[in-house]
Amino acid sequence: MNQKVDFFFDKAIQWKEEFEKLRAIALSTELVEDLKWGCPCYTYEGKNIFLIHGFKEYCALLFFKGALMKDPDQILIQQSENVQAARQIRFTDLQQIADLEKNIQAYMFEAVEIEESGAKVEMKKTKEFEMPDEFQSKLDNDSTLKKDFEALTPGRQRAYLLHFSSAKQSKTREARIEKCIPQIRNGIGLKD
Repeated sequence: MNQKVDFFFDKAIQWKEEFEKLRAIALSTELVEDLKWGCPCYTYEGKNIFLIHGFKEYCALLFFKGALMKDPDQILIQQSENVQAARQIRFTDLQQIADLEKNIQAYMFEAVEIEESGAKVEMKKTKEFEMPDEFQSKLDNDSTLKKDFEALTPGRQRAYLLHFSSAKQSKTREARIEKCIPQIRNGIGLKD
């Protein structure tokens, strides 16, 4: 138990009992408890294995390499089509957690085994993401912008491409691109 993580559990109003039960299960695995992204994160030899987090409709365990897990109980959920590696187990009440306690613990141990094996999730390459025509046109007509965009890390490039392409209307894509150009020129990611 890590005292700096206590604040997460102490401040919880919604999902308080569920969070505490998930924490008890997590601590039974002897993983190291830490606080990352404002959430309890459980690590093995310094590597992130899973975290506990909550949303309006559910609380969840998020397995960082969940895409590699076997999921015999068919309980892992991919949050969106753009999430490549992580998978969640979602809960809406304490009884669900209690009923699945042994399964949850087995998933935690499997996640550690995956980490020990050194397995990596094969991520899509940036070039496999949709390049909106509006942004491609900007890159074709501005070699400095193209160079600045290519200098960004692959993750930052993907974040911009997803942000631009998720807009349904061309006008909205154009507006997003214009707004982000100064950040791209300064080597700043979308969420930095």
